[in-house]
Amino acid sequence: MSAARGVLLGLDHGERVIGVACCDASWLIARPLAVIQRSTRAADFAKIAALAAQQRAVGVVVGLPILPEGETAQSRTVRRWASRLAAAVPLPVYLWDESYSSAEAQEILSDLGAPQPERVDAHAAAVILWRFIAAHPPERALPVPLRAQSG
Repeated sequence: MSAARGVLLGLDHGERVIGVACCDASWLIARPLAVIQRSTRAADFAKIAALAAQQRAVGVVVGLPILPEGETAQSRTVRRWASRLAAAVPLPVYLWDESYSSAEAQEILSDLGAPQPERVDAHAAAVILWRFIAAHPPERALPVPLRAQSG
């Protein structure tokens, strides 16, 4: 079964901000889109839903902090947040490994000679999203999306 293609949003969940990226409909390019200043959960989810609608996204990829020792308090927080996001947006929500995405984003910007933005979060979201789309070529099915969890 081949994976359906279309624009995806990538999210780098943080305590103060959420980095947002998007890819093109054919999954060739992932690019930084925005940095959302965290507010209430409802307001954050509304901003994400608005960006998803604006970009005509068909899904959302949330970066999950994965460490060699396994599940951490941070990864449990992100899992819970992503499940609640799945209840708030009418799109499939996927978790994907975000390990070292911020460091990789900073390295890419440095290699390009690009000025370092004040916040690298949207660039980290682009790294997470790129890893997801690179791992899912057209002939490979997408993972099962998260189930919505309210509350």
